[in-house]
Amino acid sequence: MRYPFGRRAMSMTVGAMAFAAVATPAAAQSTDIHGAVTLESGSAIPKGHLEIYLEDPAVQGKARRSAQTRIKSDGGSKTIAFSLASPAGSTVSPALRIVVRLERADGWLVARGSAPLKLGSPVNVTLNTVTY
Repeated sequence: MRYPFGRRAMSMTVGAMAFAAVATPAAAQSTDIHGAVTLESGSAIPKGHLEIYLEDPAVQGKARRSAQTRIKSDGGSKTIAFSLASPAGSTVSPALRIVVRLERADGWLVARGSAPLKLGSPVNVTLNTVTY
């Protein structure tokens, strides 16, 4: 009896299936950006809202900001953890950075900080108090 495909085709099919089975868990891993925010003095982060976003200084206009989130600070934590979705696309600009702004309820900026983005490792951002 003759088979519709040979040993070579069967080996290639089995090999492709094995490769897909091994490669799928790696592709399914989370690519989110994780990190923590602290205040420069080491004291508790004041009450307000933390606005956390990715910024690319090399890009002009509204496309400069991406992957934004807001976290509420109750005024009692020394460190606040955050998570952002990773930037779209396979290539990440080397100038990409995470910017964190702490604003009071009335909109006044209290502190600001930034750190360069390194995919695959947690990012620690130190907030520096703003003086007017």
